[in-house]
Amino acid sequence: MKHFWIILSMCVMCFTNLFAQKPDKLTSAELFHEIQKLNFLGTALYVAAHPDDENTSLISYLANHDKARTVYISLTRGDGGQNLIGPELSELLGVLRTQELLAARHIDGGEQRFSRANDFGFSKHPNETLKIWDKDMVLADVVWVIRNIKPDVIINRFDHRTPGSTHGHHTSSAILSMEAFDLANDPNAYTEQLDLTSPWQPKRIFYNTSWWQYGSQEAFEKVDKSGMVKLDVGTYYAELGLSNNEIAAMSRSQHLCQGFGRLTDRGSDNEYIELLKGDMPKNNNVFEGINTTWSRVEGGEAVGNILYEVEANFDFQTPSKHIPQLVEAYQLLQQVKDEHWRTLKSQELKNIILAASGLYLEASSASASATPGSKVTVNIETINRSSPSVVLKEIQMIGVDAQLSPNKTLNDNQRENFEINFTVPENIAYTSPYWLKEPGTLGTYTVNDQNLIGQPETPSAFKAVFTVLVSGVEIPFEKEVVHRYSRPDKGELYEPFAILPEVTSKIDEKVLIFADADSKEVQVKIRAGKNDVSGSVSLSHPSGWVVTPSSIPFSIAQKGEEISVAFQVTPPDTESEGKIAPKVTVANKVYDRELIEINYDHIPKQSVLLPSEAKVVRMDIKKSGEHIAYIMGAGDNVPESLEQIGYQVHLVDPNDIQNGDLDKYDAVVVGIRAYNVVEALKFKQPVLFDYVQNGGTMIVQYNTAGRWASQFENIAPYDVTLSRDRVTDENAKVDILAPEHPLVNFPNTISEKDFDGWVQERGLYFPSQWSSEFTPILSMKDEGESEKQGSLIVAPYGEGHYIYTGLSFFRELPVGVSGAYKLFANMLSIGKSEVKKQSNVKG
Repeated sequence: MKHFWIILSMCVMCFTNLFAQKPDKLTSAELFHEIQKLNFLGTALYVAAHPDDENTSLISYLANHDKARTVYISLTRGDGGQNLIGPELSELLGVLRTQELLAARHIDGGEQRFSRANDFGFSKHPNETLKIWDKDMVLADVVWVIRNIKPDVIINRFDHRTPGSTHGHHTSSAILSMEAFDLANDPNAYTEQLDLTSPWQPKRIFYNTSWWQYGSQEAFEKVDKSGMVKLDVGTYYAELGLSNNEIAAMSRSQHLCQGFGRLTDRGSDNEYIELLKGDMPKNNNVFEGINTTWSRVEGGEAVGNILYEVEANFDFQTPSKHIPQLVEAYQLLQQVKDEHWRTLKSQELKNIILAASGLYLEASSASASATPGSKVTVNIETINRSSPSVVLKEIQMIGVDAQLSPNKTLNDNQRENFEINFTVPENIAYTSPYWLKEPGTLGTYTVNDQNLIGQPETPSAFKAVFTVLVSGVEIPFEKEVVHRYSRPDKGELYEPFAILPEVTSKIDEKVLIFADADSKEVQVKIRAGKNDVSGSVSLSHPSGWVVTPSSIPFSIAQKGEEISVAFQVTPPDTESEGKIAPKVTVANKVYDRELIEINYDHIPKQSVLLPSEAKVVRMDIKKSGEHIAYIMGAGDNVPESLEQIGYQVHLVDPNDIQNGDLDKYDAVVVGIRAYNVVEALKFKQPVLFDYVQNGGTMIVQYNTAGRWASQFENIAPYDVTLSRDRVTDENAKVDILAPEHPLVNFPNTISEKDFDGWVQERGLYFPSQWSSEFTPILSMKDEGESEKQGSLIVAPYGEGHYIYTGLSFFRELPVGVSGAYKLFANMLSIGKSEVKKQSNVKG
């Protein structure tokens, strides 16, 4: 029994957290599909590094064609990527991308797991990746996942044999998978795990190769494929009315923040997987030679005899006629000794019993959140929409001592409603992603609870267990407590029920720049998590800084209401930086968290609690010009950052600009990836270039090279070729190629010291070629590579200046990197005044 509860909790998290906000309601055809999957006892594990690395065609094929339990482990949550749909970056982007993965798996039929590895940004070699990640920790996590899900086959997305040819995270995922394939069955490896699970040896491991590995489809056609398995992943599922590639496209389209919305596709489509270890299947079936029937489990044949008959004679019109057989199979399954399969298949079978009987069970709260010590009412809805006898015996809340014992027969299509009232325990944990609750390192999250490692999200605070008598057999059904509500413009909606602090606080400006010794007013917003909250708030600050007043009292009447209080913050006379942090005291308890809510239509609402703080920087910075037009691209916080140093930033819609409209601005700045996502820009280039020609300054931040050619040919007034060149080492040495150029002299003198303290990277998607009109300003490189000179290039055009930069200002400005501010101020100031020392450099 020692493994039972860990296996049970993992299975429950898998089935109930997968799409917590809205219950599934299966058609008869979908129910039949699930019965087919119930009768397949085989598991596949797909391994890669990031959200959107996964091959959704292959995951869907394994889950829906082979009917296998299919799990994707993304070693990271994608924190280091960019965001096409909103402002979330870093750990908040990781939360968003985690939910997009869960939404994708909900569509393609897979499950999701993670390791503790953090996506720290692009890495050019696995040696660097594995050093930053802490190889042994992440390897232990991969072994842990293998031991728990017990895959028969593993498929790597990337090739472990080609280090340096792709993202270091990619290759590292394959390297770790190969090592874990052997270590998972070693009783001397990671012995601390074996109190909770058991060793396991997968049968085969493959590499999901493709023509791009060989350079072209023509080259791939000539490759010896005798060591490969070919799978036609374009198969059609009549019971679902969809082809596999349609499902895969819909799944992949959940990665919206990465711009992976796709058209659906149909028709034959081959995937190839190359055998790396294990025996070669004799046909194009990855599970060939592996017993995937109920007979693989001791005591399972009796269960299988019943369930195979249900599958063979399934009644699509009246699936409830199979309830007695399904319940009999459930009873027999409880006698199976194998904890892994008993727990996994019991949960699948219970979901099928619910769907076949039309039995609807729901536990919902009218409120979206509660606080420790508060009272909660959970509304219970039950309805049996079939003729077999069903008796609701008991409803027990998990996480609190509360229950009901209705002992009531649920008659056909007659709804029964109940209420359960309880008080939230004072010591309950707040709702927030578990991997963000403790400070981590650059390469890994801190997760001390072994049971949570690998899980996609934090378990719900409260669940309701419905004990139901079905055909004379007691069966427990577990449902998360959710918040159910409606909106006139969207209809019925669900979201997770959250436990939040009594009060949270935030400073909207995450970086406050002080260009001189003058004080600034800092607004602190305080939000009530319950009614009638009162207390006081203070602001901790670095030595040498002054905050007045020392404390401000407040009172908030309504839950969810937000008020603002103002402090005066005065910096020291000399350059300095540190953090200010609100401390809210209520009834002698100090609250120091900020609540961030991530809310998009394609994912459940997420509540994230992080330290409430802001960075304060006293820097000596000069600027020229006042009014900046900003054309937003994929989303960044550069406008707010520029306002911090005194610019007035005006967000401009390119659809609205006409000749002459921009003349009132001192500069026009184009946001990150704007040419990738803003269709109107390709029609407005003549207007923008006229502005520059008439004396304006235009600054274009990075765009992804792969999508440029099909959209534009005139990103600049002169020839520029974008590339995938990047410098990923944020500490890489920077040389100034044009030391007399105004960009590094006016109004701020730029030196190598101004490139200290940069985060994640120097920059990305640099131009690799440019016309002679441009002057490259900087040179930099990653270790072992050639110098990259395209991070910042400038050219005169008419009376004005055009600047293209791949430097990662979108990362550096929001975290208060002084040198990045000074360099950007120089870019905005070019042409506004002459520097004393002239030269013959262009621009």
